[in-house]
Amino acid sequence: MMKRWFSLGVLCIIGHQAFSQGAEKPSPARQEGSMTLTILGIAQDGGYPQIGCQKPCCEAIRKGTESSRHVTSLAITDPISGKYWLWEATPDMPEQLNKLQSNKANGPFQLPEGIFLTHGHIGHYTGLMQLGREAFGAKGVDVFAMPRMKQFLSDNGPWSQLITLGNINIRPLKADSTIQLSENLKVTPIIVPHRDEFTETVGFLIHGRKKILFIPDIDKWEKWNHSLDSMIREVDLALIDGTFFDIDELPGRDMREIPHPFVTESMQKLSGLPKALRNRVMFIHFNHTNPLIRNGSLQAKKLTDQGFRIAREGWTFEL
Repeated sequence: MMKRWFSLGVLCIIGHQAFSQGAEKPSPARQEGSMTLTILGIAQDGGYPQIGCQKPCCEAIRKGTESSRHVTSLAITDPISGKYWLWEATPDMPEQLNKLQSNKANGPFQLPEGIFLTHGHIGHYTGLMQLGREAFGAKGVDVFAMPRMKQFLSDNGPWSQLITLGNINIRPLKADSTIQLSENLKVTPIIVPHRDEFTETVGFLIHGRKKILFIPDIDKWEKWNHSLDSMIREVDLALIDGTFFDIDELPGRDMREIPHPFVTESMQKLSGLPKALRNRVMFIHFNHTNPLIRNGSLQAKKLTDQGFRIAREGWTFEL
């Protein structure tokens, strides 16, 4: 297995996939017993390819010149306890968890110790259905949810049935309140502005030996009551909303209906940071039309030349 080293000097890529987004040098020895963060998906809620898409971006998959991508999700694994936690229950959850489990030498399939949900849009919670009686028939999987998200799941089927049958156990979250998952892992939800039709939306600060910021969805950074610049200075890696590259990406569509910070806007907003800090920023949650979801695009080169990074499925980081 190859080892790759972030040029930032704080996170190791220890997965097997090639790393082509910046300077590399051999990794130091991994700390014994350290947790790992694995990127299980990088696509927006509709996945890649997206249903009904006949554009070149999705046609490339059908022609075999591009590979499909799973919906955005993260896993954090504690090798000491053997437990892992999942961020987002995506429509692709069965395949994502099967791939995560494939790294185990032996032993039975293992469900996550807990699942953290950011909000009530389809790519972020609908995978919970796989825990029900029609599929796995899970027993008491902890699902960590904010108050409106908890109410939404409790009041609406088929999600309420998961609770009634004991497939899942809702664990309430409170904004800016830190919970301890293990000796070396803490999680803090942070409210972010988004299209909150059914639930509130949060990002997460994940505290291991390193600190990770995860915000896959937000309307605009200007609406947030935190400073993105300041937050990036406080973390080792910021996985942030990269849904659309620029305003011209969906011609004929009113982008105000689906507000997100364009990647070009985020790059401009963070352009004053030293390159070493820009190196902590990794875009994720790409729409199928976003050229960053594909390998080797001109837009990807422009982004990485400025020191930013692009999330790729299968990458695993020491945490």
